[in-house]
Amino acid sequence: MNFCKRAWLNVWAKKGRSILLILVSAAILMFVLAGLLIRSAAIKATNQAKADVGATVTLSANRQAAFKQMRKSSSSSSSTSSRPKLTLTPVKLSDATKIAKLSNVGSYNVTSTTSANAKSYDTVSTSTGMGGSNSGGPGGMKSGSSSSGDTQIDGVTATSLTSDFSDKQSKIVKGRGITASDKNTNHVVIEKELASQNNLSVGDTMTFKQTTGSKTTVKVKIVGIYKASSSSSSTAGPMSTDPSNTVYTSYTLANSIKGSKYAGTADSVTFNVTTPSKVSSVKKAGNQLISTSKYTLSTDDASYQTVKASMSSVESFANKIVWLVAIAGTIILALIVILMIRERRFEIGVLLSLGEARWKIVAQFFTEMIMVLVVALAIAGAGGKFVGNQLGSQLVSQTATTTQTTSTTSGQPGGGNQGGGQPGGQSGHTGGPGSSSNSTTKADTKLAITVSAVDLAELGGFGLAITFLSIMIASGGILRLEPRKVLIS
Repeated sequence: MNFCKRAWLNVWAKKGRSILLILVSAAILMFVLAGLLIRSAAIKATNQAKADVGATVTLSANRQAAFKQMRKSSSSSSSTSSRPKLTLTPVKLSDATKIAKLSNVGSYNVTSTTSANAKSYDTVSTSTGMGGSNSGGPGGMKSGSSSSGDTQIDGVTATSLTSDFSDKQSKIVKGRGITASDKNTNHVVIEKELASQNNLSVGDTMTFKQTTGSKTTVKVKIVGIYKASSSSSSTAGPMSTDPSNTVYTSYTLANSIKGSKYAGTADSVTFNVTTPSKVSSVKKAGNQLISTSKYTLSTDDASYQTVKASMSSVESFANKIVWLVAIAGTIILALIVILMIRERRFEIGVLLSLGEARWKIVAQFFTEMIMVLVVALAIAGAGGKFVGNQLGSQLVSQTATTTQTTSTTSGQPGGGNQGGGQPGGQSGHTGGPGSSSNSTTKADTKLAITVSAVDLAELGGFGLAITFLSIMIASGGILRLEPRKVLIS
């Protein structure tokens, strides 16, 4: 009789044993499939992160070189009354344009930060909790400071390119944000609290007063109103102006407020790298286009690295699930098959005495397990997605929590030096996209777990391998059996 036919008859006749084998095999394959699905989804999420998660390169003044030059001037100066000052070279936009033409560089944001005093409006006052407050009114701050104003001016190429807006920390509630078309205009976007306090709306005008030079007034037009994050004020230091006093405008207007010598310059320029894995090569190519004694290029691919590390952990754990379940499944199935073969010794002895080849007997057992495997594979395919979703959600949740905690405590990655050393410049609110909040937000990645034909084919391969190893381990005794001894016993 053909061994395939014998296998079918045996599976059908021994329904209880067959159902037990199907359930055991289905459970093993279900967890193997869950591991395969999580691994596949983690790889897809990592690849998607390359396109969705930002990586930036920031061109700014070389502070290390400036400090070195200041120390050199200090040591060579014979006068003790005059102390050398730190002088930072503004970034020339002509140099930034060269970097913008490099491959893998997408959009870029020019940042120029300064400050001004209120002329036609009252600034928002903030209690410092130290017996004082930052308050301003028409004409400037009550302190009368000549070098810093009560209103921070963040000049940008577009508000949508800044981290506060791209990370949804701030959002436009009326009008529109600053765009590239606002270059060389007097358009501004102000915070909702500042607008409410002064009854200002889109289309109204307001007047600044310069803090340096001739201290002339600058009349601007409001084109948008934004709402800042409720937690943004908590980051302001005791001597900082309230975040509601931050006004966004084009970098050209910020430069004109700072002074005519700053035309065509910026505090920093942040380039968005379209392929985060190429950020190092972009930095290397950019350094060849600039004077490294004046400028420096700093990279920030923390968001990409965070998601990559998170998904790598998930992928590694998924691989462990696959191999641990595969090894455990092989051992369990081998034990079951060994017990099954021990119960069928008389059947094996009869077949051997009739002249049946030993390999055909082994092939019969293998065929029986293949029939069981086909049914188990169907069950695992139906339940594997559910198991994978549950495990994947738990893994991503735990990994994301760990990553966000690490990101929060590690501090802000190296961004640009906005406003450093410039008249009226304030570093308390950079507005650049290189903040740690971006990486924390993007770390919460979801796994899109789907069962594809490739996954089922890979699962079938694992099932065949487990079944083959189980039969080979259990069939060692068949090769040593002697028909006469089996039948006599």
